[in-house]
Amino acid sequence: MVSRFLFLCLLLPLLTACTRPQATGFVAPIPEASRETIFIATLRSEGQRGQMFGEKRSTTMSYAEVDISIPPNHRIGRIERSRGQIDARRHFAPLGATPLSNSAALRARLTSLSKAPDEPLLLFVHGYNNTLEDAAFRLAQIQHDFELKTPALLFSWPSAGDPLGYAYDRDSVLFARADLARLLQDLTRTGQRRVIVLAHSMGSYLVMEALRQLALQGHSQSITSLEAVVLMSPDIDPDVFRKQAGEIGTLPQPFVIMTTQKDRVLNVASLLTGRKERLGRIQSAEELDGLAVMVLDFSLFETGENMGHMVPVSSPAAIRFLRRLTGGLGLAADEFSRYVLLGERRHTGRLLQ
Repeated sequence: MVSRFLFLCLLLPLLTACTRPQATGFVAPIPEASRETIFIATLRSEGQRGQMFGEKRSTTMSYAEVDISIPPNHRIGRIERSRGQIDARRHFAPLGATPLSNSAALRARLTSLSKAPDEPLLLFVHGYNNTLEDAAFRLAQIQHDFELKTPALLFSWPSAGDPLGYAYDRDSVLFARADLARLLQDLTRTGQRRVIVLAHSMGSYLVMEALRQLALQGHSQSITSLEAVVLMSPDIDPDVFRKQAGEIGTLPQPFVIMTTQKDRVLNVASLLTGRKERLGRIQSAEELDGLAVMVLDFSLFETGENMGHMVPVSSPAAIRFLRRLTGGLGLAADEFSRYVLLGERRHTGRLLQ
């Protein structure tokens, strides 16, 4: 017990060192920078210190359209952040935000800005220790680096945005699951929009809880109508995941789990949850036998700046690999064996070049 406590004392400052300054206010655009428009649905309260939304929980969903500037020196997979004053020539920068009155207004704007009507909507659910700005910048980076043609939607649940807020964030997942379920139901109700769900870390737990709630309420059509679900570095107990999947019933297809053995953040999560292995670090797809899922192991890619916790969207090599797969995220179920170990041949999978 003492050794575990001491180990956590050493690791938590490392996570705290990853804490980033938050922008206050908006900046003027510059011609040489790129601009990405994203949409936000959030249960966060109004922000403090010039932030649009803060970490406190709200019982009312808010919607907004946000423009984010990508600097001309942007390197694929990175988010160039400011340590002081924001300079749009060198940093990701918020240009402006327009509140939307309700979900109908959100859907109307998504439709009007779509450059490719057949392109699915990407719904991104962020993970633990994320402010709204963290998640918005990450989604803008994904949209830019994967060359998505359709504006993407961020569901920002009220994470504390604090590496010491793990328990608060786990409670916030339960606080937000019904609202995410309603959002998924709303987006898929008309049958006119294809939706891909990309969830990261603890956001994967939230997505599974929302899908489970839809199933238990008899709204399975909203689940099966999803184009795909991708869980990236999921912070879920594998036993809990199996139980959730069983209660959901038929999982959306394809259903993809992205793992890496180099994920140090999930190492910490494992200790915080009693040394229990997390789904994002499973050793073999055999651990998920009987479930209609695909596992992609990114262990042989470089870890990047996020302690190995966001390799599929932060590693340039991983991004280039994924972009070769039908636009990056639209994965066809018959293109892979159930387990793919990237980078070398093993009996459990096959090499993808």
